[in-house]
Amino acid sequence: QVQLVESGGGLVQAGGSLRLSCAASGTIFRINAMRWYRQAPGKQRELVAAITSGSSTDYVDSVKGRFTISRDNAKNTVYLQMNSLKPEDTAVYYCNAAIRTAMVSMVWYDYWGQGTQVTVSS
Repeated sequence: QVQLVESGGGLVQAGGSLRLSCAASGTIFRINAMRWYRQAPGKQRELVAAITSGSSTDYVDSVKGRFTISRDNAKNTVYLQMNSLKPEDTAVYYCNAAIRTAMVSMVWYDYWGQGTQVTVSS
């Protein structure tokens, strides 16, 4: 089985920074795209940032220039560096990854972490 475990959330003042981490463990052959989503109370879950296996990145407009997604393939870990945080960044942040669990299988499975709370005070 595969698990994604996030860490690094917390309470920070506006203008501050946080770094989220998400480590994948278990039976992993290969990881394709890794993504960070967030969900604020009463709102739909939105894609915040994504990174391909080749480290190409993409961001939602509201975080461009403030957030940076990166990955360490040797550690099966994805990071989200969040700078210049705003109260509207407050949400539960989830990591997501497309993972192949065996060399003999071409099936990519979608896995999610349990979420980590980020709260930005004004």
